[in-house]
Amino acid sequence: MKEKILLIGAGGHARSCVDVIELEGKFQIVGFVSNNPLEQGFKYPILGCDEDLKSLFKQYKFALIAIGQIKNANLRVQIYEKLKSIGFALPTIISPLAHVSAHASIDKEASIIMHQVLVNAGAKVGKACILNTKSLIEHDAVVEDFCHISTAAVVNGNCIVKEKSFLGSNTHLKHGQILEKNSIFYNNLSSSMGGGD
Repeated sequence: MKEKILLIGAGGHARSCVDVIELEGKFQIVGFVSNNPLEQGFKYPILGCDEDLKSLFKQYKFALIAIGQIKNANLRVQIYEKLKSIGFALPTIISPLAHVSAHASIDKEASIIMHQVLVNAGAKVGKACILNTKSLIEHDAVVEDFCHISTAAVVNGNCIVKEKSFLGSNTHLKHGQILEKNSIFYNNLSSSMGGGD
């Protein structure tokens, strides 16, 4: 029998996560947790808000942070810490339509690797990351914790994307390029998001 999992968030990114989780087939989605009264359940009900997480944990032990990340990682970090403090297990979800090299290293906690992602040999991906549809993590590249590599973005060989950074759709990091912590890299221009620790 499949383990049951909660999705934290019910927006557009959460809907994409539903498809990946269903296709992977390891977990049964039971519903969403959302603080936004405008968000509606997609195929599954909204079971409560963040204040209900402790009571939901009595029934469900697994959760996925299904909130996207563009401007900064703060909300995803806060949710991660709250879920961990309650005791939730936060698995990494990998689409069967993605290819992750047997010689790559993917943290087993709280990341999602979506359809048609390619992670090549020697690459390392940290916890609580989003590798979005058709993104490419090339050989020996490093993507640190709480990063979002957006749709069709390319992290070329030996690049480093430091923690809590965002790489926008269709952008490319050149071989060996380093993206500093808390950065936004969009239209091939980089800026620091500031804040953070």
